[in-house]
Amino acid sequence: MNLSQIELLQTLQETGLNLSKAAEKMHVVQSAVSRQLQLFESELGSPLFERRGKKLTDLTPLGKRVMAEISAIAQAKQNIKTIAADFLDSNQGTIHIATTHTQAKYFLPVPIQRFREKYPGVRIYMLQASPEQLIDQLHNHKADVAICTEKVTDDEMLITKHCYEWHHAAVVPQQHPLATGEISHDRLASFPILTYSFGYTGRSMIESAFKEKGLELDVILAAADTDVIKTYVRLGLGVGLIAGMAYDQIADQDLVVRDLSHLIPRSITKIAYLKQHYLPLYSQHFIEELILAGQESLENTGKNHKRQ
Repeated sequence: MNLSQIELLQTLQETGLNLSKAAEKMHVVQSAVSRQLQLFESELGSPLFERRGKKLTDLTPLGKRVMAEISAIAQAKQNIKTIAADFLDSNQGTIHIATTHTQAKYFLPVPIQRFREKYPGVRIYMLQASPEQLIDQLHNHKADVAICTEKVTDDEMLITKHCYEWHHAAVVPQQHPLATGEISHDRLASFPILTYSFGYTGRSMIESAFKEKGLELDVILAAADTDVIKTYVRLGLGVGLIAGMAYDQIADQDLVVRDLSHLIPRSITKIAYLKQHYLPLYSQHFIEELILAGQESLENTGKNHKRQ
């Protein structure tokens, strides 16, 4: 067993067990890849892959156990490189952030601006995707940190931290019946609804809140992007249910916002990263900025509720 064979298994895992793609990625001929794989399996005394002819189709039970160890080795190699770079200069590097459109537009600007003032030498790359894809970005080492509301607590390989709490709000044109008066579950459910797609921005909390009351919302439009929802609210298609933080007091003056904290339970946005992934000091400080911004957001929300 040698490091080249371990690298080969890692590359096969990354390329979906495709021998030709693995050979191309390792800059060798396919026959050399097949030969190294045969030598490795011969040393272990048992095959690692199911085969159909020369094609690898799946991992054997032993192969699955070995691949788990290979992933740990690959993570250790990456951690060593990061630790060394952190030791030489903790003010230089790159952060890859996986998040949703709502977080990227309405929450992240303040903490990112503060972080950049302290760490001007750190580059920030933002990957916008669905909550399920955000988790994949972490596992595939394409992102260092994920920030979202849905899904992150379901993965035992992740460390999650409480970032901030928020509530949903309804937005309607100024002449809409819901622009005034008390809002109840029944009253809200009597109108067509425009809100987030399943898996995005607390949609599950919206659904459960109305199901508990025996009500079903008439969701005529669902989108991942808050701005899309507000666009169709302006066209008069229905009532928009959005994250309260996504209402812009300047840009959205033509819309009336109604707090729904008494109807829909709070949602919690979390920060997540891999347990085995070493975070350099600047990434740890970035997380601290996120948590601080989250605390300030909660305080501001409390003040706004008191005014209402």
